[in-house]
Amino acid sequence: MLESGGKVLKEGLLEKRSDGLLQLWKKKHCALTEDGLLLHRPKQHDHPHHQHHEPGRAKELHFANMKTVDCVERKGKYVYFTVVMAEGKEIDFRCPQDEGWNAEITLQMVQYKNRQAILAVKSTRQKQQLRVVGTAPSVTPGL
Repeated sequence: MLESGGKVLKEGLLEKRSDGLLQLWKKKHCALTEDGLLLHRPKQHDHPHHQHHEPGRAKELHFANMKTVDCVERKGKYVYFTVVMAEGKEIDFRCPQDEGWNAEITLQMVQYKNRQAILAVKSTRQKQQLRVVGTAPSVTPGL
């Protein structure tokens, strides 16, 4: 179902501002997972039972490359927000106010970063324990 193989936590339409000169809002079918946000063209979802996505056709915004969700603004019926990537690229989105995409993306990104931090601490502790075990003085029997 997903290229990343992650469990879908939220799915639906988001509008993304294009990078082009006109900066038009384009609808994207989005799937939020524990690892990031997948963006598909909405044409693939004209049929409700059409679950297959062409490999390589989805754009994945992975939480490992995401810095923050920023600039939340409410105007009319929409919430506007910006996903800031680690390399500094900003991607603008909007959705109806009652859908809460910005909050869900932020929450999942924080949970992802927390999981990564815990794994890093565990890894560091394991390396320290191995060093302690590896540097213990050896006892030669019979001396």
